[in-house]
Amino acid sequence: MTTTTARFVQLAACAAAALLAVAASGAAAQGVGSVITQAVFNSMLPNRDNSQCPARGFYTYDAFIAAANSFPAFGTSGGSAELIRRELAAFFGQTSHETTGGTRGSSDQFQWGYCFKEEINKATSPPYYGRGPIQLTGQSNYQAAGNALGLDLVGNPDLVSTDAVVSFKTAIWFWMTAQGNKPSCHDVILGRWTPSAADTAAGRVPGYGVITNIINGGIECGVGQNDANVDRIGYYKRYCDMLGAGYGSNLDCYNQRNFAS
Repeated sequence: MTTTTARFVQLAACAAAALLAVAASGAAAQGVGSVITQAVFNSMLPNRDNSQCPARGFYTYDAFIAAANSFPAFGTSGGSAELIRRELAAFFGQTSHETTGGTRGSSDQFQWGYCFKEEINKATSPPYYGRGPIQLTGQSNYQAAGNALGLDLVGNPDLVSTDAVVSFKTAIWFWMTAQGNKPSCHDVILGRWTPSAADTAAGRVPGYGVITNIINGGIECGVGQNDANVDRIGYYKRYCDMLGAGYGSNLDCYNQRNFAS
């Protein structure tokens, strides 16, 4: 190969690499990435890579964007910029609570989301204990998520805590999917859920609070004010403020009966 030819090949390779980089950044700038940029992601989760956090280095921005791109309606289909931002604030509010390393009552309580990738004591339904941003728990959830994603999560549940893209995908899958008599979190935050007569009788009303009920109502709902609800709401409000979204109504589930009752 001549020097001129070699130089041409090198330039062509550099140009191809540059185009790939532009394409990747362009993909991030579309959809969810147009709201949750790398800078915003870092500001929302400033301590996710803190040395005190067991999940440090795991929850990357690129993994989030890759997972979000597998769910085209997630964070893009609210019909208005306000609702799109509110959905993303709600998603990160709930998942930040699930993975929090914050100390309740501290000045930086709501800056410690995504500190954990696994349930601390691994005691709930082992080996299907909580993993990932939504803390996916229980064999039935691993089965359903795996079926939807084309993965054997029952046979290999550790994928949710070792592959960051899979981890985010399970959280977004849960967010987007109605199960049993529970609506999807996605439909609730976008105002697309109409409570049934049974929901109304149980005090379940549209708003962020019923998303808490969907996720962990058996423990946190219908028991009056509690620290877990306060933490979820605190994270949500912080992210709404950061993204320029209103909170909406009915943020807690203090007086809601859970969906299993």
